[in-house]
Amino acid sequence: MSVLGRFVGMSRDFSEERRKTAGAAMYHGTTTVGLVCSDGVVLATDTRVTAGGFIAHKRGKKLLKVDENIAMTISGGVADAQNVVDTLRYYCNLYRMEKGRMMSVKAAAQVVSNMLFSSRYYPYIADVLVGGVDKTGGWLFNVDFFGSINQEKFIATGSGSPVAYGILEAEFKEGMTTAKAYPLAAKAIISATRRNVATGDHFDVAILDEEGFRELTEAEKDRLLAQFATNN
Repeated sequence: MSVLGRFVGMSRDFSEERRKTAGAAMYHGTTTVGLVCSDGVVLATDTRVTAGGFIAHKRGKKLLKVDENIAMTISGGVADAQNVVDTLRYYCNLYRMEKGRMMSVKAAAQVVSNMLFSSRYYPYIADVLVGGVDKTGGWLFNVDFFGSINQEKFIATGSGSPVAYGILEAEFKEGMTTAKAYPLAAKAIISATRRNVATGDHFDVAILDEEGFRELTEAEKDRLLAQFATNN
């Protein structure tokens, strides 16, 4: 076999291994939730960071502000996911400086999709939710590590998503307000922490509406924990 042939074969094998690794990472660890409401968007995540069976961090930040009107939840490889967030922040800031207005949520999700799709042969191990509010209303998009983009009204991702979906499918109602939706998002995450070993420790919740981005305080989260306390 020629040198070029061996190189192509090695590249193909490496790409296949990356795909297998990406596929495995997709379904292990974390729970993230997103809900579109009549007056905005709610995002929520747990805070446990795992490395195989090892809990690497108990208060990892998986819910990140991108701009005043846009936020993301991340899952997968931490470095890859953080790089995706930083890149989107760069483009949002550049857009605001050039255009004098904030980027739309749909455009931001498309930037992420383009970034991940262009790296599909050596993919970023990252599955993200992009949510926010613009002049057209609240939007929520799921973008996987190959750049596939899907608009959602509500969604749960990660290994705890089957538990979270059990709560969301039963209780989410299209058109509900953020005031009613953020306790539901918290309930979905808290339920996942009790039934999924890779989800746990604590949770973060953020509300995006016409007033901008706001995360729940520790006091507010403590009240939600008490509200959904159970003996199970």
